[in-house]
Amino acid sequence: MKNVKKAVRPYDYSLLVAVLLLCSIGLVMIYSASIGVTINKYEYSSSFFFVRQLIFLLAGLFLMYFTMRFNVQIYKKLMMPIVLISIGVLIAVLVFGREVNNAKSWLYIGPIGIQPAEFIKLTLTIYLAAIYSKKQGKMHDFKKGIIPPLSIFAVMFLLILMQPDLGTGIIVAGVAGIILFCSGIRFKHIFSMAALASIVGVALFFQLSEEQLSRFDAAYEPFKDPSGDGYQLVNGYISIAAGGMTGSGLGESIQKYGFLPEPHTDFIIAIISEELGFVGVLLIIALLGYIVLKGFWIGMQSNDTYASLLAFGISGMIGIQTVVNLGAAVGLLPITGVPLPFISYGGSSLLLFLTSMGILINISAKVKLNKKVPDRQPNVTDKRLRAIT
Repeated sequence: MKNVKKAVRPYDYSLLVAVLLLCSIGLVMIYSASIGVTINKYEYSSSFFFVRQLIFLLAGLFLMYFTMRFNVQIYKKLMMPIVLISIGVLIAVLVFGREVNNAKSWLYIGPIGIQPAEFIKLTLTIYLAAIYSKKQGKMHDFKKGIIPPLSIFAVMFLLILMQPDLGTGIIVAGVAGIILFCSGIRFKHIFSMAALASIVGVALFFQLSEEQLSRFDAAYEPFKDPSGDGYQLVNGYISIAAGGMTGSGLGESIQKYGFLPEPHTDFIIAIISEELGFVGVLLIIALLGYIVLKGFWIGMQSNDTYASLLAFGISGMIGIQTVVNLGAAVGLLPITGVPLPFISYGGSSLLLFLTSMGILINISAKVKLNKKVPDRQPNVTDKRLRAIT
């Protein structure tokens, strides 16, 4: 009994509670939001998406428990095989993948479909954290310390854009930027990278297809074509406005019955707003915000640069994806089909975030144990973040 207590004591239960609350809310809202879609569009049982999400949740909780117990240093040793397998899978998607919603981003194993690009977010986080933790003595050298690792990022980034999956591309680029910033890169190099990113962004914008460009019109001028490109966002607005402060009640949404397309996926926040109101939305944002801020705090407390960068990358990944999803739902960003972490329907996304949370909780446990060691020396990420806070 004492060994069991000793084994579980270091874990951050506040993170566990936040994750479990978000997953529980997500399950309930997926069941509620998907009723109209399952019956009217697919003629499935009303619990079809709920059951599938529950299965992925159980699998994800197992993965989270596994990564909570698994030494994060092992990922560092397995870094290159993981990267090579990930690149191979991304190529396989382009060759053998199935096109869904104008993007060839799905691989099917029998009836089960996965989105490999989702897991690339974690692969790149592990890779960049491992590489830049090793190159701490060369971070002043732009050509030798900073540029070489970004070649792997560039390959994965281009393979994701070729699907095309602009939303995931934005997220992995953002995560790479956060890890670079926290790794000790000089400020003059930050400006150089920002300029390069701007040039690449402009170049990519002019390469967008008409269908992708229409998403910008839909985001910023939805009422110009409310029955066409702006249809989803306009109906999302209606759903959000109908909820008010406390919502119309769980299960009482009108928009989910054929008005708001795919209400259980990337626009689930609109149904949450309609049924649970501003209070429900605020609770979800607060829980996600807590996870992100706690993750950055864990990174600042870690005395291992690799674990610290890993914590920053995971926290940034969750934060950026939340911003992209909510930004699209309120018309601040183009609609890219990015799910809301832990909430939206999607097995690949849920498995990714639960696995990532297991790693973050593992790092947190190490931080708690290391607090017993006196005179901890601050790492480069401590100095960088404390300089701007």
